[in-house]
Amino acid sequence: MSTEALAKFVAGLRYADLPEATRAHARQFCLDWLACCIRGSGEPAARIVRQVQAAERPAARAATVLCAQPYRTSAAAAALANGAASHALDMDDLHNASILHLGTVVMPAALAVAERIGASGEALIAAIVAGCEAAARVGEAVNPESYFFWHTTGTAGTFGAAAAAASLLGLDAERTVACFGSAGTQAAGLWEFLTDGAMSKTLHAGKAAQNGILAADLAAAGFTAARRILEGEKGFCRAMSAAPHFEKLSEGLGAGYRIDTNGYKAYTCCRHCHPAIEAAIRLRDAHRLAPEAIRAVTVRTYRAARDLVDNPAPATPYGHKFSLQYCVAHALREGRVGLEAFTAEATADAATRRLMGRVSVVLDDAIDAEFRRDPMKWAAEVELETADGRRLSDYVPYPKGDPENPLVYAETEAKFRAVASPLLPPGQGERLLAVIAGLDRVADVADAFAFLTAEAAVA
Repeated sequence: MSTEALAKFVAGLRYADLPEATRAHARQFCLDWLACCIRGSGEPAARIVRQVQAAERPAARAATVLCAQPYRTSAAAAALANGAASHALDMDDLHNASILHLGTVVMPAALAVAERIGASGEALIAAIVAGCEAAARVGEAVNPESYFFWHTTGTAGTFGAAAAAASLLGLDAERTVACFGSAGTQAAGLWEFLTDGAMSKTLHAGKAAQNGILAADLAAAGFTAARRILEGEKGFCRAMSAAPHFEKLSEGLGAGYRIDTNGYKAYTCCRHCHPAIEAAIRLRDAHRLAPEAIRAVTVRTYRAARDLVDNPAPATPYGHKFSLQYCVAHALREGRVGLEAFTAEATADAATRRLMGRVSVVLDDAIDAEFRRDPMKWAAEVELETADGRRLSDYVPYPKGDPENPLVYAETEAKFRAVASPLLPPGQGERLLAVIAGLDRVADVADAFAFLTAEAAVA
């Protein structure tokens, strides 16, 4: 059974099993997530989640909510808050083959449980790897077919959070099967929110993290659930896809780890926009093009990108993160697409909106075939027609941040310093960097993160 095989893998994975390269990936994964979570905590969606939770006043103070003034709450509440925050700006990591933001579901659950039980850094690293493996494999099993309706981070991501929590709680294979059963029956997340440019995407991540902890806690207490939640006739995979790839769930388990093929974002928007952004910036810089010299722009891409981000009229600043037309127009005008690109002022800029109107998105059969052959290859070609009649094009198979074109650890440190450190009290950012760099040597994760809330309490 696929569910059982994956459960046995999660239950049996140990830090000692992992090569150093995989441990290094886990540290970078953790650091990138911290940057996204802390910076995203200031977004309206993340603030609303914390406000709603504050009314509950849980008695347990087991885990840290990461924000400008960190505080402690229950592990489940912290996972919800941190999951929502880390997905609020769309600058978080992405695993291409599963179309899943692993960090935003695995890390909130793993850190919350690790703090609650006082786990070691080694145990946290093993849980991160286990969570990524489970989530990515489940995502690969249902995509790309599932992706039209279902946001994989919310659906398959629930299994990753559950696996990370189960690993930290030391659940055996039998109870991990039950954990997966409860995770799968809670999995959800629909794309309809994009029509309104609404906040639901952050809720998908937060609930996946929170529900994964609930699934593991229930299993630890003896709660039973579907044994074949992944492969069963009325199970997750068949519900999410008309043509599930069941082999992805278990083939090659232990012969390499999915976290090793995770990617990190160089641009703060939907990952489907990144190859076109990079192609646009390269054309702009290589040919020294002024925006007014561009008569027409054609973006050729694969079906999943066309279906999700071919959006010529986004309704909100956040919705612009899911508009190829806007992201490419902004890239051509500014030569970058960072946090500043999605303010109300930037998205209303008249010159950018005029250029948006010249951008068309086309499904390219060859690029789509490449995507289906190799789900790690999210490619795009951008062609510009200039006012003087030239046709210029650039093709990007692997944009910056993909495993084939990686962001190295030092670049992730720079990202953390740029986006997260300014929100923290002086010195705390550097202390967090030191904690993550030495995560393998941490005896108690709760102690290692305690300075955040201790200093906040004094302040």
